Amino acid sequence: MLISLRPLAERWFPSLPLLANFRGMVQHGLPLEIGDTVQILEKCEGRYESMKTKNFETVIPTEDSVITEITMTLRDWGTMWKQLYMRNEGDLFHRLWHVMNEILELRQQVLVGHLTHDRLSDIKQHITARLDWGNEQLGLDLVPRRDFSMVDPDEISITELYRLVGSHTFMLTRHRRREAPPQASMHHLFLQMKSMMSSNLGEELEVFYSVYDSREMRPISERFFVRLNKQGLPKSPEKTERQCTLFVVSLDLFRVHQGHVLGRMVAGEKKSVSNTQYKRPYGCAVISVADLLTADFKDDHVLKIYSYYHKGLLKCICVYSVGLNVSLQLLHGDMEQIRKDYMRLFTRNVSITKRLGFSDIIIPGEIRNDLYVTLERGEFEKGGKSVARNVEVTVYLLGGDGQGLVCCGSGEPGVDEHRSFVLYHSNSPRWAEQIKLPIPLEMFHGTHLRFELRHCSSKTPLSKEKGEKKLFGFSFVPLMQDDGRPLPDGTHELIVHKCEETADLQDPARYLKLPFSKASLQPGNNQTIKNSKESFWIQSSLCSTKLTQNGDMLDLLKWRVHPDRIIDCLPKLKDIDGTEIVKFLQDTLDTLFGILDESPQRYGLKVFDCLVHVINLLQDSKFQLFKPVMDNYIENHFAGALSYRQFLFLFFTDDKLFLQYKGISPITHTQAVFLRSFPTVCCELLKIFSMREVANLARDTLSSLPALTHTDCPLQAVKLQCMAKTVDSPLYINPESRCVLLPVVLRLLHTHLQEQRELVLCANILTSMLTLNTPATVSLTPKLIYILFGQYFSKLNNKSDVCVFQGEFVACLLTLLQQLKDKEYQQLLSRFPTKDELTSFLLQLFTVFRILIRPDMFPKDWTVMRLVANNVIITTILYLSDTLRNNFLNEKFDFKVWESYFYLCIIFINQPCLQLEMFPPSKRKKVLEKYGDMRVMIGCEIFSMWQHLGDYKLNLIPTLIGPFMEVTLVPQMDLRNVLIPIFHDMMDCEQQRSGNFKQVEAKLIDKLDGLMSEGKGDETYRELFNNIIPLFGPYPSLLKKIERETWRESGVSHIATVTRLMERLLDYRDCMKIGEVDGKTMGCTVNLLNFYKTELNKEEMYIRYIHKLYELHLKAQNYTEASYTLLLYDELLEWTERPLREFLTYPMQSEWQRKECLHLTIVHNFDRGKCWENCIILCRELANQYEAYYDYRNLSKMRMMEASFYDKIMNQQRLEPEFFRVGFYGKKFPFFLRNKEFVCRGNDYERLEAFQQRMLSEFPHAIAMQHANLPDQTIHQADAQYLQIYAVCPVPENQDVLQRDGVPNNIKSFYKVNHIWRFRYDRPFHKGTKDKENEFKSLWVERTTLTLAQSLPGISRWFEVEKRELVNDVFPSTSPPSKQSYNHKHRHHNLSMLNINPLTMCLNGVIDAAVNGGLARYQEAFFAKDYIANHPEDGEKITRLRELMFEQAHILEFGLAVHEKFVPQDMRPLHKKLIDQFHVMRSSLGIQECLCFGSGLTDWQLECTHTFAKFILCFSFSPLSYPAVNRYSSSSLSSQASNEVSNITGQSESSDEVFNMQVRNSKILSVLGN
Repeated sequence: MLISLRPLAERWFPSLPLLANFRGMVQHGLPLEIGDTVQILEKCEGRYESMKTKNFETVIPTEDSVITEITMTLRDWGTMWKQLYMRNEGDLFHRLWHVMNEILELRQQVLVGHLTHDRLSDIKQHITARLDWGNEQLGLDLVPRRDFSMVDPDEISITELYRLVGSHTFMLTRHRRREAPPQASMHHLFLQMKSMMSSNLGEELEVFYSVYDSREMRPISERFFVRLNKQGLPKSPEKTERQCTLFVVSLDLFRVHQGHVLGRMVAGEKKSVSNTQYKRPYGCAVISVADLLTADFKDDHVLKIYSYYHKGLLKCICVYSVGLNVSLQLLHGDMEQIRKDYMRLFTRNVSITKRLGFSDIIIPGEIRNDLYVTLERGEFEKGGKSVARNVEVTVYLLGGDGQGLVCCGSGEPGVDEHRSFVLYHSNSPRWAEQIKLPIPLEMFHGTHLRFELRHCSSKTPLSKEKGEKKLFGFSFVPLMQDDGRPLPDGTHELIVHKCEETADLQDPARYLKLPFSKASLQPGNNQTIKNSKESFWIQSSLCSTKLTQNGDMLDLLKWRVHPDRIIDCLPKLKDIDGTEIVKFLQDTLDTLFGILDESPQRYGLKVFDCLVHVINLLQDSKFQLFKPVMDNYIENHFAGALSYRQFLFLFFTDDKLFLQYKGISPITHTQAVFLRSFPTVCCELLKIFSMREVANLARDTLSSLPALTHTDCPLQAVKLQCMAKTVDSPLYINPESRCVLLPVVLRLLHTHLQEQRELVLCANILTSMLTLNTPATVSLTPKLIYILFGQYFSKLNNKSDVCVFQGEFVACLLTLLQQLKDKEYQQLLSRFPTKDELTSFLLQLFTVFRILIRPDMFPKDWTVMRLVANNVIITTILYLSDTLRNNFLNEKFDFKVWESYFYLCIIFINQPCLQLEMFPPSKRKKVLEKYGDMRVMIGCEIFSMWQHLGDYKLNLIPTLIGPFMEVTLVPQMDLRNVLIPIFHDMMDCEQQRSGNFKQVEAKLIDKLDGLMSEGKGDETYRELFNNIIPLFGPYPSLLKKIERETWRESGVSHIATVTRLMERLLDYRDCMKIGEVDGKTMGCTVNLLNFYKTELNKEEMYIRYIHKLYELHLKAQNYTEASYTLLLYDELLEWTERPLREFLTYPMQSEWQRKECLHLTIVHNFDRGKCWENCIILCRELANQYEAYYDYRNLSKMRMMEASFYDKIMNQQRLEPEFFRVGFYGKKFPFFLRNKEFVCRGNDYERLEAFQQRMLSEFPHAIAMQHANLPDQTIHQADAQYLQIYAVCPVPENQDVLQRDGVPNNIKSFYKVNHIWRFRYDRPFHKGTKDKENEFKSLWVERTTLTLAQSLPGISRWFEVEKRELVNDVFPSTSPPSKQSYNHKHRHHNLSMLNINPLTMCLNGVIDAAVNGGLARYQEAFFAKDYIANHPEDGEKITRLRELMFEQAHILEFGLAVHEKFVPQDMRPLHKKLIDQFHVMRSSLGIQECLCFGSGLTDWQLECTHTFAKFILCFSFSPLSYPAVNRYSSSSLSSQASNEVSNITGQSESSDEVFNMQVRNSKILSVLGN
């Protein structure tokens, strides 16, 4: 019982107990003992796939390897296919889907097992092609195969593996699949005639299809003949071969349809006129075959028929609306391939429509003997009639058994005669009808064609014989000429012989003696012809593999008949068309050798030239298929006694290029020919002599070749070609003969490698030798390596020599190294007795390895080859480690060797093909199972070698810090944990030598920035670097080792600094990955920039990040921030002439020039950001420098620029930005944002809602906090992101400018929002129990002041809050508005332009406060006797509140005065209502005096009125209407807080009057709160 083991699925399996022991000695046998239980998994072809449940072992499944590969590949494709859909790669997604379904269908066919061997091979080839296509499209690896099965790299040599994946055929196939589908050399067009679409056909129809060459303007195929009934359907629907055909086509062709109607002479003629059937032309249709080349599927076409209108052709009285319904499909490949690929087409009979003549590529064995005759035209007389004749031609094949040999077209059987169509009333008819005559070879002699000419008319009486038309003449032509040649191709003008009786034609002997064509007429014989004015033209074409029309070829083949013509016939062979020669290739060769046997001395040279011509002719692609015919001829047509002639023939048949050696000596030419043919002759000699004898002959021949030749001598390459063929021949494969040939082959190889000649050929020879992997080759491995490294790589430093590593030399080298064991390594190293020689060898070897592991060494998808190469390299490195420890330590220490060794190991680890984390899980599992993680193996070896260095580590510390840092960033935990502690040794060695380790620290920091910018490193690495717990084996962590040292404080500080740098670099890299310029990216850059300046003092890195931040600001159009950023670099420079090197985008220049350039750039950006005050400062500084250097021209320009900035300040309007406080809470934020609060400067026109949406888009996973309270520690430590946003008001520093009289508002507006360090926001809250009837009794205001680390605007649009101050009671100082703040005229002009609606709304909301009660609420809360009695300590505050109310009443009075002046007529009733309610309010306050509204306003009153109007335009709410106006929105961030701030502080004020108004309102609220 055959048993195999498969993985157990979650299902029940039947179990069978064993009755006897089974030793399992058969193939796939499973040894069993009594007591074991066998579970049956699956029954397959009479065998059971099973397992034993005790002491079982794995048995490899016996399914086809292609099926196994399909299973594994489709499993990998499935995951990647879904990812294509997620990445929106729809095109590849659908194409891969179809390929996967196709593979599954083919897999099912293979599993069924009902396929022939050839069909199974074809399906496997198709499957592997599809698998390779899919792997290539998905970026997967190339799979090496042999006979459609995957190859295990361990089971074959590396050279053979290289040949499998890199063979020319394989690469060419992949290239074609990448570029475009291949164009087949042959195409076939499948046609199926379905019906003719016509409304009133009424007659039978004959349809002819042919392929027409649009370039040569002629048909190139036979005609396909279909008969249709009167309904337009095929007459014989059951016979599919009469409806379907295959045309052989090529590009730029048209398929032409011609139709003939069987019926009356004239369309539309009455049926009673005649019962005789005639053919008349009906119409034609055309379609381009080139349009079908892109379609591989069957498609239906309706071909429009164009009717004949030519007067001389057809009398047509109507136009038919008709079309042909056909099905077309273009098939690629030859007939054999089509029969395999399109088997469904051949399940029924399909006729084959051949080409006219031979194909472009002639196929051996094709037998044809077809004569094509075309009825061209005729010239006839009227014959005594008043009108022209209606001529019909009848064609007969006579002289043999020619019945059924006249074929009108494929699809219909042959007939005895052919009748042409009739052209109505035409004495010069043109038919162009083609017929085919498949005449057997033996019938050609004595056979002729007869063409009978008749006049047809339904009105003409019939002849005596019933049904016979009126005969008026005939023509004939014999098929074979007197000299034995068939009828030549071309047009023939035949003589029309008069004849009116059919009986006269019964005996052909009576007319065969007459001349048949006018070309055959002899002078003076014209009288024998009754009428020579009438002529009949035909065109003939012979397609035969048995007959030749070439007289020279015929004379050569019949040389024995005329031996005197041999001398003339042989030279003429070169002028004969190659098609004629290959058709009679065997006969031609027999003839030439027969002539050679007849007289070698007389005809030898001429026969030799003819043979050379024939052999060269076979190199043409058109005749390349005849090469096997030549080989078969050589093999089977030479007798044993003529072996010498066979060897002679092999010399020049195998030498395809020996004619190239022109201009060289005859001896060299002869040697070249001999060497090219020698390996082939040796193989033939094995049939006669023993293997040993032929091997000795080959050895002596190769040994006799001169070792050194001239460079230009063609024998240089021919010698190696001879040797390459010898190595590939059976002579070398045989072990007995190989031992004889191997020494001489190695000697010649050594010579050529030493001379650096023909290296590619040498590599090919080495590849063939090493593919065998025999003991004899292994024993010579050290010698071969010595040859390669000792001579060939001696010029490795020359760049031109590096290219030789491409190709098979790599495979040879790796194969040689793979075969080395301990003994061979010792033998190899013993060849270098001195240290210098050993050093040179090791350095060369390490250099070679570095070249071999370069990414461009192999194509991207050659992962199998890379892994095999890496396995060989790592084995060699481990062997050489002992050599380094034994020969290059202590006093023998060599810096170059050790440095090269460590560099090689580091480059090895960093290879992309070894980064297993990037592989799919299945691929990663395979690599780990086969090779393990080679990175960890090399990492452990690095650590071990480093420990052996001892005190010599100091020599490598500055050099290897960066490379070691790079290798520890590889995301492999074990590798990191092994190598990170090496940094402790470096710090300790540096500390002992210099007293500090600043050099190590500087190197680490410099390298870390560059490596992390390249995408290396991660958060795990940062944690591991700062971890004190060892994670892998005996290797302690870096921090743990530092803790034991005396310098632990500085060491721990250094580790902490590097860790913080990693945090910032990781944040910066994550932000830059997004690719968007946002606040997070800029904030991260600012954070990193400040770290380099403050903590690391790395000026160069600091400047680099200044310019990175500058570019980000420019991209985001933050011109003000960009200017402040570039100003940081400007401040580092002085106005000196110190030369500066080229740096970033700056050229080599003096420090003064660079600072000047920076100044101008900063001024330009400040100008674009409308910070003209800053521009003026920089312009003055530049002007001072120009003045000091007496550069008055630039000084003038600078003064003019400065003046323009003053004009812009006064004339252009600037927007005042909003400011927002943003809190980032939670552990999911980057380090530079986590649990911190910032103040951000908003964009132009950006309000709170827009800013909130922008922040949410930058942090899409953040949760909005809906309150303004500071979060607790739960939020701080949450594993999430929380955003808290609300608006804040800037607190200007320069109060002098803002409070100074006479300063224009355009100037003040700049200082209100620039150079701001402090911001505040007020939060109202209730103290104690809230009074439900009057909430103002417990309302308090909490004012918070935020101080930033830097002023806004600055190098960023946001800065961190450095200090927070909280105040509950606020009594800001105030002063009345200035009376002289505005000019009367300018003020009234501005007021006249105001919109009165906001003023009306505000007055109505304050005076008639229907929602919150207005001032009455405050009076009820604080002016009641109970409150005054219970709170005597608030007496002063109550008095102050009353004063503020009086002041507000005066402001309202002024507002009403303004309102009366500008209120429109339709709003007068509302104005009157406001005045009445204001009187009530004033009375409640105890105010008796009243101003007259609208007249008699003093200057101060007008100023207050203007102030109030400005205030009203800025706010749409009453400063005392907080409870009524407040609206909570659950959809926006901190909406409650923002409304509170807006209602309490009035964050958008734009003038000093409004600011003072805000102060007064704040005092009111403060008093009310208290």
